[in-house]
Amino acid sequence: MELGSFSVSLTVEDLEASRAFYAKLGFVEVHGEESQGWLILRNDQCTIGLFQGMFDKNILTFNPGWNQEGETLGEFADIRELQKHLKAEGLTLIKEPDESGSGPVSLTLVDPDDNPILIDQHV
Repeated sequence: MELGSFSVSLTVEDLEASRAFYAKLGFVEVHGEESQGWLILRNDQCTIGLFQGMFDKNILTFNPGWNQEGETLGEFADIRELQKHLKAEGLTLIKEPDESGSGPVSLTLVDPDDNPILIDQHV
């Protein structure tokens, strides 16, 4: 099952301090809106999101339909297909999309250690 591009979404207390810290590790800003409290940073194939005031916990994030550079793929498994597969595997979804819809939507589940996993389709 292909989940799409992967990143870690970090909840941060000070967006600018976090950006400066990760810049020292070689991460550069590739997307985001600082005035809205979020930035996406990349170092080679590693992507992290910095989110101030948006989430309670760090989140593992997958983006169906995108490659690791955030470019739209020609073919990919729609999130609704992934949802059906996850449910067939017996996983409990915390938030799930309407299976009859199309386009951008997200779903959420948690792993056995209560780590949130967001599958967020933007296309």
